[in-house]
Order: sequence, then structure tokens, then C-alpha cells
Amino acid sequence: MRFLTDKPGHDLTYNDVFMAPNRSSVTSRMDVDLTSTDGIGTPLPIAVANMTAISGRRMAETIARRGGIAVLPQDIPTDVVGRSIDRVKGAHAVFDTPVRVTPDTTVGEAMALLGKRAHGVVIVVEEGHPIGIVSPTEANGVDRFAQVHEVMTTDLTLVDPASSPQEVFDTLSAHHQKVALAVDEESRLVGIMTSKGALRAAIYRPALDPQGDLMVAAAVGINGDVAGRAQALLEARADVLVMDTAHGHQEKMIDALSTVSRVRDDFEASSGRRIPMVAGNVVTPQAVLDLAEAGADVLKVGVGPGAMCTTRMQTGVGRPQFSAVLDCAEAAQSVGRAVWADGGVRHPRDVALALAAGAGSVMVGSWFAGTHESTGDLLVDAQGRHYKESFGMASARAVKSRTRAQSAFDRARAALFEEGISSSKMYLDPARPGVEDLVDWITSGLRSACTYAGARTLEEFAEKAVVGVQSPSGYDEGRPLAQSWS
Repeated sequence: MRFLTDKPGHDLTYNDVFMAPNRSSVTSRMDVDLTSTDGIGTPLPIAVANMTAISGRRMAETIARRGGIAVLPQDIPTDVVGRSIDRVKGAHAVFDTPVRVTPDTTVGEAMALLGKRAHGVVIVVEEGHPIGIVSPTEANGVDRFAQVHEVMTTDLTLVDPASSPQEVFDTLSAHHQKVALAVDEESRLVGIMTSKGALRAAIYRPALDPQGDLMVAAAVGINGDVAGRAQALLEARADVLVMDTAHGHQEKMIDALSTVSRVRDDFEASSGRRIPMVAGNVVTPQAVLDLAEAGADVLKVGVGPGAMCTTRMQTGVGRPQFSAVLDCAEAAQSVGRAVWADGGVRHPRDVALALAAGAGSVMVGSWFAGTHESTGDLLVDAQGRHYKESFGMASARAVKSRTRAQSAFDRARAALFEEGISSSKMYLDPARPGVEDLVDWITSGLRSACTYAGARTLEEFAEKAVVGVQSPSGYDEGRPLAQSWS
């Protein structure tokens, strides 16, 4: 990447910069390869942040099917994380995981589960065999205590799990159906696919481990039995370990990282599996070099840019994210490492700019909180708008959960020192209520950015991108208007 004019002497946020177009021979957005350049090699350079309100099994499955990777949070008990990893690995790599209910489930219970996935249907299953589908159409006007077998539609479109996305799409079109059910040789439900899901399956490549199962990462803190948790997560088949704390450039992180690195190395030697390690958060080149020396393969960059984070306003500590990513990526590349840009992305342009600055992948948190797949319950406000609750991982709410094993006094004392929002309403965008909808939006913008830069890969994109500095009015000029200005 180079600056259009002289590099400024002050640090920059994503809003402070723009990308200038280059002469390009890339004629189609679909000619662009979005494989991450972080050494992990996911087909999509997106990582879901290890936030309790966002990243869980549903999110991990969905994002991995579209090529990214989710990081399961460190605050979740190790055995629970292990079970979640097992379920992600057991999920189909192409067909989506359905919401299942039994025939005697009430309509009210079924409709309450509808928001867990973006499909808009629940599948009625009896002894593993699909027997019906219930959507809001069938449930409309029905007593909430009626059972689903009384209202379900039994007109099912069944397909073979080996069917191609185009075959599924054509079958649904021919039958004028919304969803196809993949069943095995014993007629047991394997997964489902909508028409839009079929289109996505033809565009995106899933992020798969060497065994062909969906990839998932898991976080390890720097306190407690870090070696024991790391070992358990590795044995549970976590594909990436993320060493995570708010202030990554500290002795405790370096010690913990060195410990976990030895555990990882021993595991790799015995299993033959390669397990990348991510560590952070940092914002300076020296921090990158120190954590890389301690064993990190990828450095997580970002202090304070997240929507739930109050660190900068409370402490004055942090750094504008674009400059942090730019400088840290350069330092990481000098020692054969990579960086994840963590936080501060609110538009597709921000993802593109982070990758132009040299990030190997971009970590997204709060932006994904307001989706069907995030871990929170789907709630409705007084105006009838759907939302999920989100909170920062250094907030009093998160600290309370993290310190649950301590005495009441110690927990109360720790809760006094919060650096994050404990409760925030993250509204579902009616146009993009699912994480896949956001991924479509992000990748559409990113692919176009690459064509403007004349790049067919993200490696070329980081080399060819030309970035300029703009005023606040320059940024505002580029914002679309929802209605006329007259």
C-alpha cells in the first residue's frame, strides 16, 4: 500500500482515509480470490470476535460455511466449548443446520425458536425423520398452545446431501418451495438449504479442516490454568488458539503465550496437525515483535475502536485503528507473521481498508451482534423492532461472569473497574438480519475494492492499494442519502 500524497504525521482512523482507483485488468468481481493472507488460509478474511454476546455454535457454523472463522469466547467453561466445537465439527459443511422440533412442540415454543436461524422455518422431526415444516405463515392466527403437528405443512422437498447447489436451486424452483431438506439413505434429516443458500453455496467456499469438517477457533485467557485449557481445546479439535486480553503487551501475556506455545508445539508433534496461535491485543510494532518472539503466529491489533469499548474515553489509551493496523502489519511481515485487524469496522469499506493496510483477516464483533446467529435471545422493543443485547468483554457484566469462581467480595471489587458497555441494543437490520446477509454485503464491497485496485488476490490488494487522507466533509460526501435533500 502507498499513500496518494505524503504520509501524514498523525494517526488515522478508517474514516480518515479513502482508496483511489488504479488502472485495472480485473473485469469481474468474481475473478477476485478472497483467501486470507494470515497464514491460516480461510477462504474469507473474516473472523468473528470472541465476545460472549456474539460468538457461539450457530455463529461458528454459519460463518465457516461461508469461508470465515469464529472464535469461541474465553469466558465459556472449557467443557462447554469442547461440546460446541464437537457440534460444529459434526455439522454439514454445505447444508445449513435446521431448527428442529418434535410433533408435540407447541406453536408458541416453535415460533420462539424461529429467530435462532435466518431460514424462517422450523423442521418437525420424529425419530430423526422430517415430517413437516412450520413457518410464520402456518402459525399465523393459531393458538400458541396448539401443537406443531396440527399446523405443519407436509409438502416436503427432499434432496440428496450430495446434490450440487444448482441442483437444489433448480429443484426448489420447479416445486415452488422455499426450503429443501437433505436426507440420508435412512431418510434422516442432514440439513436444509434455501434458494438463497444454494446461491451462496455456489459462491462461497467453506473453511474446512484437513478432515473436511468446518473450522472453529477458541480463546484462551492469560489467567488460571492456561496450559490445561489450551490442551483441552486442542484435544477438542480447535483449529486456532486465540490468546486474548485487553492489554496484550504485558509480561503476563508473554509468559502465558510462551506456556501455551510449548503445549501447542508438543501437540503438533504428536498429532501432525498445525495449530496457528493468535495473540493480542496490541497497537505498536514493538508489541508485535515481542509477542511474535513468544510464539504468536498472528497478532490481534486494536485497542479501543470497538463499539462496546470505552477504554479510550476512560483511560486515554489506544490508537486510531487504520494507523495501528498499517504499522503493526509492517512489523509482523518483517518477522514472517501476520495481523488481524480487530474492531472499528462498521461498513464494508472499513474491511477493505484494513486489508489494504496489510491485515491478514479482519475481526468483526458488534456489527455481527444484531443478527439471528449471534448468541443472544431475539427481543422486541416497544416499537416492534427486533434486537439482540450486546456487551463489552471488559464491562461489569462480562467481568462478573469471568470471575464467578471468586469470592463475592472479590467479584464485587472487580466489577467496579469496567471498561465497556454492559448492555446495548443491537438492532437487526430488516434488509440484512442474518450474518450471511452482512457477509454478502461485505464481500461485495471488498471484491469491488479489489477490482478498483487492479488486484486478483488480497496479497496483490495490499501491494497495489493507493490510499489518500480526507477531511470529515470528504467522508460525509461519500455517504449515501436515504431521501432527497430538498
